[in-house]
Formats: sequence, structure tokens, C-alpha cells
Amino acid sequence: MTLLPEGQLYIDGVLRPAQGGARYEDIGPWTGEVVGYAPDGSAADMEAAIAAARRAFDATDWPTNAAKRRDLVGKLCAKLRENRDRLAELAVEEGGAALGGVAFAHVDRPLTFFEKLFEMYDDVEWEKDLGTVEMMGKKHRRLLIKEPAGVVGAIIPWNVPFYITVGKVIPALLTGCTVILKPAPETPLIGLILGELAHEVGFPPGVLNVVSGKDPALLGEMLVTDKRVDVISFTGSTAVGKRIMEKGAPTLKRLFLELGGKSATIVLDDAPDFASAVGGAIVCFHAGQGCATITRLLVPKSRYAEATAILEHAYGAYGQMWGKQDDPMNVMGPLISARQRERVLGYIQSGLDQGARLIAGGKAPTDKGNGFFVEPTCFVDVTNDMKIAQEEIFGPVLVVIPYEDDEDAIRIANDSDYGLSGGVISADEGRAMSVARRIRTGTIGVNGGMSMDVDLPFGGYKHSGVGKEWGPEGFDEYLETKVMAVASPA
Repeated sequence: MTLLPEGQLYIDGVLRPAQGGARYEDIGPWTGEVVGYAPDGSAADMEAAIAAARRAFDATDWPTNAAKRRDLVGKLCAKLRENRDRLAELAVEEGGAALGGVAFAHVDRPLTFFEKLFEMYDDVEWEKDLGTVEMMGKKHRRLLIKEPAGVVGAIIPWNVPFYITVGKVIPALLTGCTVILKPAPETPLIGLILGELAHEVGFPPGVLNVVSGKDPALLGEMLVTDKRVDVISFTGSTAVGKRIMEKGAPTLKRLFLELGGKSATIVLDDAPDFASAVGGAIVCFHAGQGCATITRLLVPKSRYAEATAILEHAYGAYGQMWGKQDDPMNVMGPLISARQRERVLGYIQSGLDQGARLIAGGKAPTDKGNGFFVEPTCFVDVTNDMKIAQEEIFGPVLVVIPYEDDEDAIRIANDSDYGLSGGVISADEGRAMSVARRIRTGTIGVNGGMSMDVDLPFGGYKHSGVGKEWGPEGFDEYLETKVMAVASPA
């Protein structure tokens, strides 16, 4: 195939190669072959980006000139829309997205978010009068002020990189922060395009910087440990999130950490369409590479045999529908890399070793070419203490767990280090709501309710992270609160 256009770093208002012209291969998940090249940013490149972002925040009017920010960020968003087809190509070729996924979370859906993001920005209450009190012979007029938090290091994962980049970069820029964007090593080009387009619309030097690199830790750790960076906004694994918290502690970084999940849907025994509720639980979107993906299905023990039969039929019917790169209805492609494929296959083997029963998938198919594919996989006879029930696999693997009654279902759902998403399905909405309120998770859908959207805060409990992205709360991550009191004679 024709190689993707090579990206450039964007540092201090200049598009340029990495130091010494260093670059690395961008491997396509569909084929396992090189689809492009990306600049391999060095420590010196990141140092220049941090210095530029700090200078732009401290010495320019970006933090205070709201009209300028709104105009330029609006132009950047318009440019992103104009480049929809380029974004789609990058999502497919370097990210392994299926065309059905491109039309949803990978590209098209985040492109619809801009208007709502601007509406929420316009609703930010920058100054609030807290009233006047008399104390010690004086009147004290109190004001609450919102100010941009400073320099933001935005560290992006490889699973839905454009979606997450929009959620971090647009609110941070609108609120007056300056940003250093670090794309994932596996998906650099879809991040680097932001620098190119910001340059086209005339962003001031240093306001947005984009630095890619092959090393999975070097550039990110520089952002986390540098005292000139005020905020780290990270989406990725819980293990890396813990390391960021540790490494950011000496400089008391403000951290937003959106981490892993092992989310459960509870299908109650009175579910109005039990077959649809169970059969629709197949893990297939983007090959299960989503932190909020439901990967535990809890079904009543009294209907467990029925649920197993439904899933056997559903997975059988799905059959060869997945893994087709040119099918606009397909939502499941390969895993991101050979390493990730081996990781997922290792979890599948652990499930077999611990006694779970495989009723679908479980292998790397031989008829899909040289890409990093794993079949849609389903385990039954799973207990919640098994590795496949407790750890985030980040692959197309569903585990099915029986429960005795509502209390048992709640116990199993909460018996997890994670708490990111989930679901409850019942004919009795009140019963479903009662169960949902007791699940320790950041988002949960009742009877198929969509609990994730641009205007809804997203983030988890426990090991699923700290803070919220999207919604008004997502803007708060990039704002500081200052209290001012003005004294006058009583």
C-alpha cells in the first residue's frame, strides 16, 4: 500500500523533524506491515516543547484573551472537520479501527462534539460574588475566581486516540492552558495532525505542542516529573497510572487519570428480552480495546443454561462478520500490535488453565492475513476470582458469571479493583435503579441507557482512576479556583 504521509513534530510554533531526523516505523495492525513513519522525539525535543508551553502560558496573553482562544480553537475544530477523511484513514491504517468504528467513536462522533464543548465552555462561571461579611471592624467583599491551571501534559492511549485527544486538548486550550500533546507510540500520526492544523490556523508559538516518540516511557516521564508542567491528563492502563502518580508526587502534580476497567452488566431474571440482553453482550467493538467495555456478564443461575445457549448461538451467528477492513458495517478489526495479541492469548490460556469453559473463539485466526487478530471469545463457568474475571484483558473476551439473587449480583459486580462502567437490565425500572445505585462505578446504564456522552462527566472509582473527563467537570480539571477578599471600612 501507499505509505501514510509522514508527520512532523510541532514545537514552539514550528513544524519540524525530530532531533537529528530520527524517525520510526508505524506498524499497521491489519497487515503487520509498515504503513508510515513518525518522528522519534528525543529528550531535547520534549525539553523544547515544555519550555515553549511554559513561556506561552507565563509571557503571552493566551491565558487572559478569551476571544483569541475561542476564535483559534474554533478554527482548529473546523480544520479537523475538513480533514475527516484523513483522520479516518489514520484511524484505520495505524489504529486498526474498523469502518463501523470510524463512523462512531474513532472519528465521526468526536467530530460532532465541538459545538457542545463550546457551549459548556461558555457556561463556565469565571467570577462569582460570594457576598460581603463584616468582621473585625471591616467589610469584606469575597469573590471566587476561576483561572487556567497552567501547562498541561496530555498523554494519549492508542485505542481511540482521536476521541480522547478531543476530550483533553479542546477543553484545556479553551480554558487558557497551554498544552503538550504526547500521542501513543503506536498511533502517532493521528496526534501529529493536530500540530499541522494548529499551525495552519495560526496558533501562537508554544500554545499547542505535539511530540511523538517510539519509547513508551521517556517523553511521558519528562512531562510527569518536570515542575514546569502543572497538570497531567492521562488515559491508559492502571499500572502506568500508578507510576504517574508516584513520579508526579515530588512536584505535587494535578493529575487526571482515566485508567482500566473490568465492567459488569447484570441481567436480572425478569429482563424483558432476555435473549437480546444476553446475546447483545458480545465483546466485539474495536476488538474489546476499550476501558469502558463491558467484559463481565452476570446472569441468574436459574437461567444460566439458557444464557449459555443464547451466547453460543450469538457468537456462531457473528462468525465471519468481523475482521473485514472494507465493510462499513464491521466494528471489529485486529488488536493494535503483536504484543497485545500475545497478551490477550495469554489471558485466554489462563482461563482454560483455571477451569473456565470456552464456548466461542479463543484463537488467532489463520484466515485473516498477517494482522494482529484474535477471534471474538466467550468463557462460561467462570468464577469471579479467576484471572480473566479480575484483570483487564483489553481484548475481545467476554466472561459469563452466574449469580444467586440481586444481592449476590451486586456483590460480584463490586468484587473488583475497578469501577468504570456497567449496566443493569430489568423489566422493573425501580428494581434496576436500586441495583445500579449500589454498584461502585463511575458510569452505569439502566436498561440500555447511554451513560457516556460529551456533556456527561466520565471517570471511575477505585483503580479506574482519579477525576473526570467530558462534561462541565472535564473543564474543571484545567481550572484553578482563587478566592479574593477586598476589605473596606465598616
